[in-house]
Amino acid sequence: MSTLTEAASTSTDEVLTVRNLQKSFGRVQALREASLTLPRGKVTALIGDNGAGKSTLVRCLVGVQPPDAGEVRLNGEPVRFTNPEQGRSAGIETVFQELALVEDLSVAQNLFLGREITRGFGPLKFLDRRKMRKEAHDMVSQLAINVPQVTSRVRRLSGGQRQAVALARAAGWSSSVVILDEPTAALGVQETQRVEQLIRSLREKGMTILLISHNFEQVLRLSDQVVVMRAGRTVARRDTSDTNGQELVALVTGAQQDSDDNEEPDPALLPEPEER
Repeated sequence: MSTLTEAASTSTDEVLTVRNLQKSFGRVQALREASLTLPRGKVTALIGDNGAGKSTLVRCLVGVQPPDAGEVRLNGEPVRFTNPEQGRSAGIETVFQELALVEDLSVAQNLFLGREITRGFGPLKFLDRRKMRKEAHDMVSQLAINVPQVTSRVRRLSGGQRQAVALARAAGWSSSVVILDEPTAALGVQETQRVEQLIRSLREKGMTILLISHNFEQVLRLSDQVVVMRAGRTVARRDTSDTNGQELVALVTGAQQDSDDNEEPDPALLPEPEER
């Protein structure tokens, strides 16, 4: 398990770099030219309409689906994952909307699901439940997550608490990037506020986060930069401090691009008329 401060331990400013990623499913080209850069310790928001290619891009990044073309670099090194386990081993953790929590297991068991700590030698190994409970308690305490106890069953937790457990698991194991897919889509106002505060806490601890959200107000509250996708392409990037909800809507729908294309050209850029 990585500590939450290890994410900022290297000097490379760009954690993840994607260049011209392409992916087709038969005749449907889901990704045409998708490119983005995730700065270390920052929150990058990825926005776009349904069908813009956001989910396909994420699946290609984490190894669920291999891209057809393009390049992905993690901490400066080219990578190509053929399954999600390779992505996780490289330090990319994803919290999907489904959360992938097992309701009949405890918080601690979910935090260590697939990464159980064992003790013993050779074939005689046993789960070290005490150590897992202790480390789970440390993870939850470090992020100030509001759960009753790490021995509590997940089925007894609220939606916000479940989301927090999934976030804690991702942050606890990630050494490079945490990808959050609509982290508050099914939550109420108060639970959304708690999860957003947890995301801010992760950023303060040096985590690099890719946030996929349809909530532009949330994007403006949480992110440092915004990348816009449309029709399988990344069509714009904005520093969050330099944009607003109206511009983001225009970029997502294509109205911003249409407006720019219809502007009168700068006379200084026009060619000189030919002499006759």
